[in-house]
Amino acid sequence: MQNSSARNSGYLYQIAIIGLLFFIFGFVTWLNGTLIPFLKLACELNTVQALFVTFAFYISYFFLAIPSSQILKGTGFKNGMALGLLVMAAGCLIFIPAANMRAFPLFLTGLFVQGMGLSLLQTASNPYISIIGPIESAAQRISIMGICNKVAGILSPLILSSIVLKNANEIEAQVAAATDPLLKAGLLDDLAGRVIAPYVVMAVVLALLALMIRRSSLPEVDTNAEVPSDTGGQHLAAGRTSVWQFPHLVLGAVAIFVYVGAEVMAGDVIGIYGKSLGFSLDQTKYFTTFTLAAMLAGYLLSIVLIPKYVSQQNFLKYSAMLGIALTLEVYFSTGQTAVTGIALLGLANAVMWPAIFPLAINGLGRFTQIGSALLIMGIAGGALIPQLYGVLETSVGYQAAFLIAMLPCYAYILYYAMAGYRAR
Repeated sequence: MQNSSARNSGYLYQIAIIGLLFFIFGFVTWLNGTLIPFLKLACELNTVQALFVTFAFYISYFFLAIPSSQILKGTGFKNGMALGLLVMAAGCLIFIPAANMRAFPLFLTGLFVQGMGLSLLQTASNPYISIIGPIESAAQRISIMGICNKVAGILSPLILSSIVLKNANEIEAQVAAATDPLLKAGLLDDLAGRVIAPYVVMAVVLALLALMIRRSSLPEVDTNAEVPSDTGGQHLAAGRTSVWQFPHLVLGAVAIFVYVGAEVMAGDVIGIYGKSLGFSLDQTKYFTTFTLAAMLAGYLLSIVLIPKYVSQQNFLKYSAMLGIALTLEVYFSTGQTAVTGIALLGLANAVMWPAIFPLAINGLGRFTQIGSALLIMGIAGGALIPQLYGVLETSVGYQAAFLIAMLPCYAYILYYAMAGYRAR
C-alpha cells in the first residue's frame, strides 16, 4: 500500500512539473497575439509584415525539432528541458536592444530564439506526458497540460497588453497626427520601450525555472521499452528502419501542421481580423483571450469525456466538424458575430493537439523521439498559414482569405480523425 502511494505521489509530481512547463509554453506563445498589433504600430508595419511575428516564432520549430531530438539523446529529457528554458531566456533578452533601436528584424530574432527553446521543450515534454501513462488516456493527460497552457495563454495577452498597449487608440491617433518626424519617432521610441521590463522579468523567471528543473528528481523514461496497448505492442517498430515507414505518423505531422496554422489564425490573427471588421485597437487587444477561454472550455470538456464516454479519435472528428461549421459561419457573418465565431474556434481546436499527438506516436517504440521531433516540425504551420492569409487578404479580401486558409485545415483533420490515424 505504501509503495502504491509512493508511486501515485511520484506520478502526480511528474504531472505537476510538466504542467508548469506547459504553463510557460502558453505564456510565451500567446504573447504573439499582443506583439502583432504592438509591433505593427511601434515599427510602422503593414499586415503582411506584422504577421512575420508568428512566422519567426513558429518557423524555428521546423529547423530545430530534429536537432532537438538529437540533443535530447545526449542530455536526456530533464536536462534538455532545462536547456530549452535557458534558450528561451536568451530570446527574451534580445528584446532589450530590439526595443532600444526599434529594430523589427531584431525583434524577429528574439522570437526565433524563443521558438528554438520552445522546440526543445516541446520535443521533450510532449512524448513524456504521453508515455508516462496508458496511451488510451494520453489525450486526457495532454488536455490537463492544455489547461495549464491555456490558463497562461489567457493571462499573458491581458498582462502584456495592459503594459505595452495601454491607451493604444490615443497613441495611434497621436502617431497618425504627428507631422514632425522627430516627434513621431519619439512617440514610437517610447512605445517600443514599454516591452523591455516584461521581457526582462520573463528572462529571469525562465532562468530560475531552468535551475529548478535541473535540480528536480524528474525521472527519465525509456522510449525504447514503450509498448502502447492498442497497437498490439512493440511489433509496429519491429523490422522498420526509418520513421518514414509509419504512415500514421507522417499523416499526423501534416495534421499538426494544419492544426497549428488554424490555432494561430484563431488566437493571434483574430485581432487583425477584428481591425478589418472595424473594431478599435483598444478592443482587439483582448480578442486573443476570448479564443483561449474557449480553448480552456474545450480542454475541461475533454477531461470529462475522454476516454470514458468518447474516444480521443472520435472527439477529434467532432472537433474538426465544428471547425468547418464555425469557419463557414465566420465567412458569412460580420461584426461581433464573426469575432465570436473565430473565438469559438478555440473550442474546436482545444483537443486537436492532445488527440493527434498520441495517435501519431502510437507504436513507434525506439522511433518515439525522432517521431516526436517530426510532429514538432509540423508546428511550422503556425508560421505559414497566417502568412497565406496575409497575402490573400490583399487580393481577395479578409473574409475570403480566412475561408481559403482555414477550411482545408479542418477538412484534412477530419480525414485524419476518420482514417489517417490508424497505425499500420
